[in-house]
Amino acid sequence: MNRLITISQSPHVSGDFTVKKIMYSVIIALLPALAVSIYYFGLDAVRVTLIAVASAVFFEYIIQKFLIKGKQTITDGSAIITGVLLAFNVPSNLPIWMIVIGALVAIGVGKMSFGGLGKNPFNPALVGRVFLLISFPVDMTIWPTNRFALLANPDAVTGATPLAILKEGVKNGEKVTDLLSQVPPYLDMFFGNTGGSLGEISAFALIIGLIYMLMKKVITWHIPVTMLGTIFIFSAILNFANPEKFADPVFHILTGGVMLGAIFMATDMVTSPMSKKGMIIFAAGIGIITIIIRNFGAYPEGVSFAILIMNAFVPLINKYFKPKLFGEKG
Repeated sequence: MNRLITISQSPHVSGDFTVKKIMYSVIIALLPALAVSIYYFGLDAVRVTLIAVASAVFFEYIIQKFLIKGKQTITDGSAIITGVLLAFNVPSNLPIWMIVIGALVAIGVGKMSFGGLGKNPFNPALVGRVFLLISFPVDMTIWPTNRFALLANPDAVTGATPLAILKEGVKNGEKVTDLLSQVPPYLDMFFGNTGGSLGEISAFALIIGLIYMLMKKVITWHIPVTMLGTIFIFSAILNFANPEKFADPVFHILTGGVMLGAIFMATDMVTSPMSKKGMIIFAAGIGIITIIIRNFGAYPEGVSFAILIMNAFVPLINKYFKPKLFGEKG
């Protein structure tokens, strides 16, 4: 045969998947959580999300046009996702200028400094979130009371998250069993009637997004199920060993960024392993580190740090757990 077949560089994806289709499927999956955040935090949720998205798209455009001078990618949806996820990881009262700085760090440092989409080793939105947390710890840990709780108690403008209540209480020698009476019921946490970052409050809404992405085959079950299962098992062991010091596994699953991290952050195709075995190891590592930080570290939350730490191990995981070559015998 004289015909030459030109094949582009890896990765090669079969089917009619395109970057744009995948990205906009993820955006659709994020809409239920966005709707819940608007329901509980009102226009502040809209403000934070719009500013984060607009800033992320703007900075990607500017950096590509004047620094990288490559093909524009702002229409592929990846910058929009970074903006939405950054908004989902901050309080609804965060000042505008901080949101803009967070978007600049997420896009400029977390993504474009490595060459753009597909080349960044760390999740860009988490890079922005952790930068804001370290740089502005006070503003990043002041949690507005949602509008329904505010109607019941107009003086309670802000309040601690369930994780912060437990962390501070245990530090002061209080029993977990007593502290749990100070946090919202688990059913409220499941549907979103609790304090926290915009996109992490409703496990129910996030699960809807998970089901949608699984149906669309945008992600597989390996990372979310393994991460949630590891957190459940590890926290159950600690709770069984000392229930007065360690919270039960349901509490850990429903609080903080566990559901958001497991479904939307850890599953990022660029920063997660290629093979199914690699995904399981990656997700298990995130779950273990999360519970270690929550129970033994300085911060009440550990999901963001855990994902970024395991992002750094992805090249090593990919090296030792490679997908089987096409045609290779099992």
